[in-house]
Amino acid sequence: MPPRRRTDPVAGRAALAAWRADPSSVPARRTAVRFTLEELADVAPGHTVEVRVPPDGAVQAVAGPRHTRGTPPNVVEMDPQTWLELATGALTWDDAVRDARVRASGERADLADWLPLQAARERPGR
Repeated sequence: MPPRRRTDPVAGRAALAAWRADPSSVPARRTAVRFTLEELADVAPGHTVEVRVPPDGAVQAVAGPRHTRGTPPNVVEMDPQTWLELATGALTWDDAVRDARVRASGERADLADWLPLQAARERPGR
């Protein structure tokens, strides 16, 4: 069973729109990060990779061996701005890794196949 969403998708998309309009808005950023992390867990269910976006959130995703103790073998960490740019398609995974905006360790710590997130794309006329 997939994890239950804690962020209403309508509120999440509104937070993304607010973040796009004003990237300095901390409440919008926090909600947008949590919403997009939950979305990643929905589209890439599993417990193999821990994606950390401090201080706003973290999620386990990607199918494969389940991690249960200590530091996970597959960790992806970045700041909120980088995460939201990746989630929305404003930044590619390869560019983020090349520019050292992402710290990724482990053989499954490549999120390029799931980014950008469909739920994070801009919708014309909304």
